[in-house]
Amino acid sequence: MSREPGCNRWLLFAACVHLFFLLPPLRTRAFAVSVVPEGAEDDTELPVLQKSEKSGTISKISRELKEIVFIIQSQSNSFHSKRAEDLKRDILKQAADLGKELPTVLLIHQMDGHEGAWTILPLMRDFSVTYGRNSSWIFFCEEDTRIQVVKLLETLGRFDGSKEWFLGKALYDEESTIIHHYAFAENPTVFKFPDFAAGWALSIPLVNKLAKKLKSEPLKSDFTIDLKHEGEDSSHSAPAPAWGPSHGRQSFTNFSNIALYVWQKGEGPHLTPVPEFCTDDVNSYNVDRCATTFSNFLPLCGEPLKKEDVFVAVKTCQKFHGDRIPVVKQTWEREAALIEYYSDYADISIPTIDLGIPNTDRGHCGKTFAILERFLNHSSPRTPWLVIVDDDTLISIFRLRKLLSCYDPNEPVFLGERYGYGLGTGGYSYITGGGGMVFSRIAVQKLLASKCRCYSMDAPDDMVLGMCFSGLGIPITHSPLFHQARPMDYPKDYLSHQIPVSFHKHWNIDPVKVYFTWLAPNTEESFNGKKVGYNREDL
Repeated sequence: MSREPGCNRWLLFAACVHLFFLLPPLRTRAFAVSVVPEGAEDDTELPVLQKSEKSGTISKISRELKEIVFIIQSQSNSFHSKRAEDLKRDILKQAADLGKELPTVLLIHQMDGHEGAWTILPLMRDFSVTYGRNSSWIFFCEEDTRIQVVKLLETLGRFDGSKEWFLGKALYDEESTIIHHYAFAENPTVFKFPDFAAGWALSIPLVNKLAKKLKSEPLKSDFTIDLKHEGEDSSHSAPAPAWGPSHGRQSFTNFSNIALYVWQKGEGPHLTPVPEFCTDDVNSYNVDRCATTFSNFLPLCGEPLKKEDVFVAVKTCQKFHGDRIPVVKQTWEREAALIEYYSDYADISIPTIDLGIPNTDRGHCGKTFAILERFLNHSSPRTPWLVIVDDDTLISIFRLRKLLSCYDPNEPVFLGERYGYGLGTGGYSYITGGGGMVFSRIAVQKLLASKCRCYSMDAPDDMVLGMCFSGLGIPITHSPLFHQARPMDYPKDYLSHQIPVSFHKHWNIDPVKVYFTWLAPNTEESFNGKKVGYNREDL
């Protein structure tokens, strides 16, 4: 009796072993799950599943990424083209880490045959023909935009790419000082336009629609970007009213123009605000929610230029000696080591230099070319940079010296806020004079060695210069840190991610207060070059 339990156990064990070897191998997932006790982890099979799911996710992301065309709004200047190439490499590296299907990444300045490519709309037909069938989105960004590719895919994935979408970070005017469309004059906050720095996107159906319209109704020769009140006013004429003409000029801030063209007087979509399109700095506490961020630092490439490396020319006339020149002397003159005032009257108390050019109500082309001749023939050849400003320009020479550390003075550089004229029909870009025009010495040498000159003494100097440099094949270099208007004339969110170099006009403001609020260097900024918190009151 005592051996029966043991015997039975041996018989049971033998039967189990026999049954085990008779059965085929059981390798199905169902079996594996069935033998794992509840609450236990299957260490062998779970990683295989995770790998499979991850592979599927990467495959999906890869397909979606292939359907996005990235457009970097780059420039041909060596400093800017390198920054754009760095961004392109970063986008492609992120894509390579996700799968084999790499997206198309294009640089605006490499697109041949489009002088006005930076205005975007002239490229729509090319985009439609090339990418209209196999892509879902065209995503635009600036060279300093930083993109989290996976987060961008997740963001765009919320929108049906088969429908017409216009996506971006929304800007709007708080007052009717910058005219975008008369339909919004009474309530300008209704009209939203994208902040390019945050990136913005058009769905392919909308691109195709715009291309079709542009084919049937080509852009006119007086096609205007971002209608502003500045017109052709300068320091030598009375301030233009806020509702003045634009004279067919095209501003670099073509955010609103694109929004207007897309809107099509109510026939097209308004801008859809996307909170994941950000202009927060990459180190901001909000960065986790952002698909894009923006570099909020003033560019600095080594040591700032010496004060003696920048020659400053101020255009003025006798009637403004008593009110505008004192503002310059109270504010930014102390930042300049080399500065001269050019007028139609020699006033030793300032002092001003009479170039022998009579004052004109508009244009001042004759005076500007005389300044260029004087810089080339009378200033030290060791001074590599010239900046020409109006007497109502407010500028930070301190910041300009830092900015110019990034540009090669051995290249022909013409720098400032870019406008354009007639770009819809092959016109030209130029640097608007009110925000300040910066020239490398070699650019002045090439210009004056050519036969390009003013067609009249009162021709608009900035536009003639743009036409001349365009004919010479010297590109205009744009910096959004130069401003043709007052701080109040720009959306607050647009200025919030800038460290500005200049503003223009004294009209209806306290210019000294504007300078010390927006442009005066402070100890912290001087120390580390980073953006600081200014006490910017409503001006």
